[in-house]
Amino acid sequence: MRIVVENKLDQDTTVHWHGIRLPNAMDGVPELTQPPIKPGERFIYEFAPPDAGTFWYHPHANSLQQLGHGLAGALIVEERQPVAVDRDLLWVLSDWRLKATGQLAAGFGNMMDAGMGGRVGNAVTLNGKVPGDQTVRAGERIRLRLINAALARIMALRFEGHRPVIIAIDGQPCEPHEPADSRILLAPAMRVDLVIDMQGDPGRRYLVRDDFYDGLGYTLTRFNYGDEAPLRAHPSDASLRLPSNPVPEPDLSSAERHDIVLQGGMMGGGMMSGIGGMNGMAMPGMDGGAVWAINGMSMTGDGQSNMPPLLTLQRGKSYVLSIRNQTAWWHPMHLHGHSFRVMSRNGASVPYHQWSDTVLLSPKETVDCAFVADNPGDWMLHCHVMDHQVSGLMTVLRVA
Repeated sequence: MRIVVENKLDQDTTVHWHGIRLPNAMDGVPELTQPPIKPGERFIYEFAPPDAGTFWYHPHANSLQQLGHGLAGALIVEERQPVAVDRDLLWVLSDWRLKATGQLAAGFGNMMDAGMGGRVGNAVTLNGKVPGDQTVRAGERIRLRLINAALARIMALRFEGHRPVIIAIDGQPCEPHEPADSRILLAPAMRVDLVIDMQGDPGRRYLVRDDFYDGLGYTLTRFNYGDEAPLRAHPSDASLRLPSNPVPEPDLSSAERHDIVLQGGMMGGGMMSGIGGMNGMAMPGMDGGAVWAINGMSMTGDGQSNMPPLLTLQRGKSYVLSIRNQTAWWHPMHLHGHSFRVMSRNGASVPYHQWSDTVLLSPKETVDCAFVADNPGDWMLHCHVMDHQVSGLMTVLRVA
């Protein structure tokens, strides 16, 4: 791929190709991997994506504002052999905090968002529009690619009357399986590929609902079946398994282990927890400073040239990162330049051989992830709730 990015904004920008295992100089982190693209300037990104799958791209400069104003897009790398489905659909899901006039509300980066759940909005769009019905035909098999491009909203999608099968997570194939609790958990930056056999009744509508937040469930969209005869009488028996990508398998017998501890944020009553030794009453971010920390260190903003790496990893060696969420909030943690095996949650093995580049941790949860540090350079590890990233929940891993 060769992409020429022209900056016609009135501020610096970059483009991060999220989930692509590319050369470090193409990763799009200002100051860390490249100079920011100044207004009126251009930058050429050039790389060969090694993996097929569902990826996306967004700025990594002034990311809270720029992503929050809609700068994001999908990047699909197709398999060499076409997958046996009737249609390939893409849903890019975004979330907006709107005023009664329909305009974007101000207040990006405010204290409450920074120290709590981030800038969750009051309107969700599907491919940039207020979702209408999705017209489908009985008997067809659909591949549905989901991308959560929101700043902070976590989604839990339920497909009324249907049994979606997960075939890939964050662009990487997994063993095909139905989701736990019949819902697809999709945090910011995560992608999930589904296969759905449309076995509903012609002429009927079926709800797709998001019920992640207690008491705030809503209907995202509806599958609207046409009246025509079913495309086939029974679901296709073609295999759902995707061809594997060339991601190196970590050697767990020799892997070196490191603890990554997530700290900070507001607790009940405005308490800050575990950051900088401050445990008294405080409002986060009052001085524009850090609200969060990783292993006691905070990196604010979008990228810094002088940030010392939290860890220096030996190129080609296997590592297990035990990420421990000591906070009261959810965090989708994203590692640049690599995909990792999600091994266990709170000590329980994760089934279906799952790879990710963004793993969601619930409050107080510990997740073990394994990978081969095969891509040299300085790589960001950060929370993809953008308010959390810019207020401290970010660090650097060096592969040398």
